[in-house]
Amino acid sequence: MSRFIDELKRTHRCGELRAADEGNVVVLFGWVASRRDHGGCVFVDLRDRTGITQVVFDPAYAGAELWTAKHGKLPEDFDPKLALEAHGMAEQMRTEWVIGVRGMVVSRGNNKTTKIATGDIEVIVLEATIFNKAETPPFEISDDVQTREEIRLEKRYLDLRRPKLQHTLITRHKINQATRNYLSGQGCLELETPYLVKYTPGGARNFLVPARMAQGKFFALAESPQLYKQLLMVSGFDRYFQIVKCFRDEDSRLDRQPEFTQIDIELSFTNQSEIFRLIEGLIFAIWKEALGIDLKELYPSGQFPEMPYEEAMGKYGSDKPDLRFDLPHVDLTDLILEKGGGGVPFWAEIADRYKSGALRADLKPEIVKALVIPAAANLSRPQLEELEKGLREIKGFRGLARAKIAEDGSWTQSPLAKSITDEARLAINAACGAKPGDVICFQFGKETLVHTVMARLRSDVAKRMGLIPEYGHGGKWSFLWVVNPPLFEYDEETKTFAAAHHAFTRPVDEHIPLLETDPARVNCYRYDVVLNGFEIGGGSVRLHDPDVQQRVFNVLGIRDQDARDKFGFLLDALKSGAPPHGGIALGMDRLAMLLSGAQTLRDVIPFPKTNQATDLLTGAPVEVDPSQLAELKIKSLS
Repeated sequence: MSRFIDELKRTHRCGELRAADEGNVVVLFGWVASRRDHGGCVFVDLRDRTGITQVVFDPAYAGAELWTAKHGKLPEDFDPKLALEAHGMAEQMRTEWVIGVRGMVVSRGNNKTTKIATGDIEVIVLEATIFNKAETPPFEISDDVQTREEIRLEKRYLDLRRPKLQHTLITRHKINQATRNYLSGQGCLELETPYLVKYTPGGARNFLVPARMAQGKFFALAESPQLYKQLLMVSGFDRYFQIVKCFRDEDSRLDRQPEFTQIDIELSFTNQSEIFRLIEGLIFAIWKEALGIDLKELYPSGQFPEMPYEEAMGKYGSDKPDLRFDLPHVDLTDLILEKGGGGVPFWAEIADRYKSGALRADLKPEIVKALVIPAAANLSRPQLEELEKGLREIKGFRGLARAKIAEDGSWTQSPLAKSITDEARLAINAACGAKPGDVICFQFGKETLVHTVMARLRSDVAKRMGLIPEYGHGGKWSFLWVVNPPLFEYDEETKTFAAAHHAFTRPVDEHIPLLETDPARVNCYRYDVVLNGFEIGGGSVRLHDPDVQQRVFNVLGIRDQDARDKFGFLLDALKSGAPPHGGIALGMDRLAMLLSGAQTLRDVIPFPKTNQATDLLTGAPVEVDPSQLAELKIKSLS
């Protein structure tokens, strides 16, 4: 083995050789992806992260005469003994053994293949070495592996050898490099912020870390660098970015992990439009570097469209609508109120609550919405029931009302048909643009639940109709800025307000006078950048004015001492010469997932956690020795 690596250096990676390399002597290192013995001649597919090269161990080529007859000349340093020894090694080799070979690149002649990038050539082995004899892996190292994910996560170092996962992580590397190059070129400085921070309640659930040197006290793992990057703006650093790890003790899901990575950005002396232009430029650079795609062909202006939050929720029930397809919602609330419920008892109850003043009419806390499934979808009754079944996992969902439009405009296959007035039915058909054969689906009740149900239904119908794939981008890239949402969320039961995002978001200038008179109508300079129905980034213009900041705290019921206890260091900084500033954070993991077409975040993170937030590879989290807890003055109650 000492000759390999010490003397024979790798000349190429396994996916790099082409027809132009014929006649060259090369050195390759890698893993045995497969081995085939054809009557003494052994063929090995040698794999590394770049691809596969077929290498051939043929004892006949140990004779100089045969070699010269077939290839015209002997390779340099030809040694028949080494060639025979290499063939003897090949007879022992098994999958996932780690080997090195030196050989000549030759044409595969009539056996060329387009299945691999190196399919025009093969390497006739002159000498070889075995670096490591691997045990038989518990599952096949291939992209179409059927082994349960739990087993693959337990042996993640084997799972990561699969070409698809390696390609995904290479894409992630390209995103990193494009980000650093672009933002540095825009005058941004890459600065670090702490992971161990002060616990501030009110945001996402934090992981707590006991402080041994301050017994009885705890750090929190930073859920984001938000407060620190604002302090950097106060410090005069002007333009900051960081590719940073963040931590949130929340339930995992398709696009969430307890530890995740953000591209974090903050700018001084800026406004919303300038931030948008910077991020659009960054996204264009990432797509060009990672995928070779020029997004200017889709967005010639270099800018993504903008949609007010209110419009997004009204038309799509989501602040991250997927615009690769249409299927808008129709808000029927005003129509139903005008018709007094239109004969439908449930709708009449909602109308009565508004009429009596029990519900605030301008906020519409209860709504009625519809979605039309076109006749062209050709969905059967069982398929419609299957769609409804998928909605049952949504907490609070009680059922989906629907009606099929007959040729005369009447409703069939619907319990609503018995009670709906003709006047209301005709008005609903017209408002929805429903035609014969179409199916109208209804959802009504609390606004948040209706939006959640109808947004999910819209996506499920689109997948059923083949308008979008089950997962992945399907070759379509639909970007959108969703802008100017409410600054506050109003709780009908407690009659109090909470920050919709965080308490440091700047209200829209013309809405600042409403802080004391009508906070529910205050919108703010907050924004999300959306791709194919996923929020890939979100941020806001920050409050740098201490007076307006105090007025926002007043709306939220945060007393002076509470504000001092939670955010005193930031409030002091804002009084010390804070520039106007704003920023955004892009989800690196989500970007990688969407660019690579991966199904979950676990496919784009080298060593992810399960849905139960456990690490099957190492067995973490684990119990610790009682002496460690004693040293920290902590007692376990489990």
